[in-house]
Amino acid sequence: MRTEAVHGGVGEPGGTANPVPVGAQTAVEARPPVVPAGKRGTRSARRGRSGRRMLSHLGLILFGCFMLYPLIWMVSSSFKPTGEIFREPGLIPTNPTLDNYPAGWTALDSDFGRYILNSLLIVAGAIVGNIVACSMAAYAFARLKFPLRRMWFAIMLGTMMLPIHVVIVPQYIVYAQLDWINTYWPLIVPKLLATDAFFVFLMVQFIRGLPRELDDAARIDGCGHLGIFLRIIMPLAMPAVATTAIFTFIWTWNDFFSQLIFLTDPDMYTVPVALRSFVDATSRTPWGPVFAMSVVSIAPIFGFFLAGQRYLVRGIATTGLK
Repeated sequence: MRTEAVHGGVGEPGGTANPVPVGAQTAVEARPPVVPAGKRGTRSARRGRSGRRMLSHLGLILFGCFMLYPLIWMVSSSFKPTGEIFREPGLIPTNPTLDNYPAGWTALDSDFGRYILNSLLIVAGAIVGNIVACSMAAYAFARLKFPLRRMWFAIMLGTMMLPIHVVIVPQYIVYAQLDWINTYWPLIVPKLLATDAFFVFLMVQFIRGLPRELDDAARIDGCGHLGIFLRIIMPLAMPAVATTAIFTFIWTWNDFFSQLIFLTDPDMYTVPVALRSFVDATSRTPWGPVFAMSVVSIAPIFGFFLAGQRYLVRGIATTGLK
């Protein structure tokens, strides 16, 4: 079909626009909207990031379940009879019972509460010692200038590479000469001497990040080093102090080797050594009470960790940024 030409153009007097062929008009109307190339790339990149995030979250969930399974299995086994624990390794007890908890509480020579109190006594002394001694040593390394400061700091860091088995024999000889064996002093006194280099290093890094102008302002107000340490540094270093307290609690509570070496009286045993006393090579081990008391022993750790979790994250993150 021929399209007739119409004289005159658009904008000319008396003229009209050239008519558009019907087929061409239909094709124009049916054409989908054009999406800019930039938006298409943004959408595909967003979908790719969402897919990777979903896969990473799924992997973390699976890894978390894998890591938590032994803990969940231990809690579940504490409600099973001893004969059922290894015969049916499932998480849901077939014949749940609470008898393991009172049986484990009174299974040893003393009530299990005594061992918990012994551990709490050692932990309290270790926390106070580490906070006081390590913070003072950290202030000295971070703020004071004395001869061979860098060398002493390097030597202090080098002690972190020494395993405890290397120094345990000299320590035992010294403590035996001091008549400290079978006392709590070998487990508390070293904390008062800033022997945990990790906490000294942690606080040094935190204190170095605090502006020295605060020290100068305190000196103008008449503060000496003790005043600056107590009124300026310690309040600002609370995240690092809380981190030190939490890690000291966990490490001291779980310490088995040192407490086994220096404590020989069963009435002075701590929780880890008491749990080891359940295992007897000459008789059948009551695994139900063992798992029940293991659940009881981790309850203080969870409580202390949850109470100071906010300060722990802040202390680690802030120290890393410094």
